[in-house]
This record gives sequence, C-alpha cells and structure tokens, in this order.
Amino acid sequence: MSHPVILLAAAYITNSEGQILLVRKRGSAYYMQAGGKLEAGETPLQALQRELDEELGLKADETAHAHYEAYFESPAANEPGHVVHAHVFTLTVDRDIQAAAELEEARWVSPQEIRSLTLAPLLADHILPRLCTQAAA
Repeated sequence: MSHPVILLAAAYITNSEGQILLVRKRGSAYYMQAGGKLEAGETPLQALQRELDEELGLKADETAHAHYEAYFESPAANEPGHVVHAHVFTLTVDRDIQAAAELEEARWVSPQEIRSLTLAPLLADHILPRLCTQAAA
C-alpha cells in the first residue's frame, strides 16, 4: 500500500554559536526544520526561499547561500498516513528569528537540548544522524 506523498523543502538552520533553529506549527507537538511544500513549477530552492520568507521573515539575500544537503523520505509528523519526500538544505543565520504564518514557535536550541524535545521523524531519524556524523568526522 502506498502512502500519499508530501514533497517539501526544508532547512537545517544553525548559527555561529552552534545552535539549531527549530520550528513548531500551531497545534503540533513536533519540532522540525523550517520549510514547506513545493508549489507547482517551483524548484526546491525556490520553495525553501518562499517558505523561509513567509514563516521566518528571512529574505532571499539571507537564504541565497543555502547549501543542498540531501534528499530524504520519512513518515510525516503532522499528517498521519502520509510520507514526506524532503529536499534538505543547510544554512547559517545569525539574527533573531520570529515565527509567522502557521508557526506557533521558532527557537534556537543547543545540540544537547534538541534530544529532550519531541522531534519530527524526518529530523530525528534522518537529518540529525547525517549531520551529526558529518560534524564528528
């Protein structure tokens, strides 16, 4: 049985202090990366830039240096029975961030603090293991 697919672009955003930016949508317990669904005709980078502007107020010049990291598939955190196909980028941002649009919260967390939070499967099972392995290498 195949599950409905959600195609999205997401950003693993860090700052120069080594903190990770996590967001949480209204009504959700899951912390995840900022980003969202691709719209018709958008590239993953275009979708990411649009979503980061809508959700966090990050303008295109602040996200132009996003680095394409990887493509992952994972169970969706907020849509039961769905699977996300995610194009994941890395990005460094050094400024205060305010949640907007459908986000209830955006917060900077330390790598130690992140494991105490309820994380979306994409972040917990794919992004963190990959990026932590790279950082340790």
